[in-house]
Amino acid sequence: MRKLSLLLIVLLFYSCQKNKEDQYFDAIENNDVKLMPPAEGEWLYSHKEKGQSFESFLKSKHVIPKKDSNIIYIKPIGNFTALQTKQIELTKQYLEIYFQLKTEVLPRSSNDIIPEEFRRIGNENQEQFLAGYILDSVMKKERTLNKIALMGLTEIDLYPKPEWNFVFGLASYTQKVGVSSIYRLNDEKLTDANFNLGLSRLLKICSHEIGHMFGLHHCIEVNCVMNGTNSLSETDTKQIRLCSVCQRKLNSSIKYDNKKRLIALEKYFQSNNLTEELKLMKNDLERVQ
Repeated sequence: MRKLSLLLIVLLFYSCQKNKEDQYFDAIENNDVKLMPPAEGEWLYSHKEKGQSFESFLKSKHVIPKKDSNIIYIKPIGNFTALQTKQIELTKQYLEIYFQLKTEVLPRSSNDIIPEEFRRIGNENQEQFLAGYILDSVMKKERTLNKIALMGLTEIDLYPKPEWNFVFGLASYTQKVGVSSIYRLNDEKLTDANFNLGLSRLLKICSHEIGHMFGLHHCIEVNCVMNGTNSLSETDTKQIRLCSVCQRKLNSSIKYDNKKRLIALEKYFQSNNLTEELKLMKNDLERVQ
């Protein structure tokens, strides 16, 4: 009889927790903004994607944090200015809140680790590194304790293959590694005036790419940080917020307190004067109070 009572208590607790989570996602769904039909030049205009439902995500193979794989790492490569270094530290802080997992910045490596044969001068007379080389010969060989995801960050522009002008980044989602460049995020030169714009772009790109490493596909229904984009201008039109469905996917793998995460994101955006991003969090909090 005692065992039966304990079982009923456990089932009741699980049901309450499940209902609490369902209520959270149902509430913030009201703030999801449906995407308009794509215009020529936008990602979905040329990429006919099927999307990913919550149910199909659950059936897919995707990473789940464990004791021996629960840390996100950022690997800086290059000669970063004081403002760029500050952006990297703020990105580290953001990813730790966003994924609710410990996040660390690894020691910086010099640009000298990229051999001459994997460099070129681009059509804007800028130096570029071959992204695939960094991925295969630097990121995949990086020895990290309890890694669940590793994102390299360069201050030099990247290209994926000779016929392409540039690429913002490249990733191997099966290996849980990626590399992105901050070169194009700051309107040529990072200053105090454009710092927040560049930071917002960097937060979007890093959370998007690492989101893929956790098994999230491109979101095709509503405005979401997991939307695919063809350009920086299109990235600027996308919210930094995960939509309700993508949040549900992430939370099913990383068991965190949704409201606690939301409050921490609100505090982060407020502290860093990211006003549009702050408004999004406040709107969600109003729904779940």
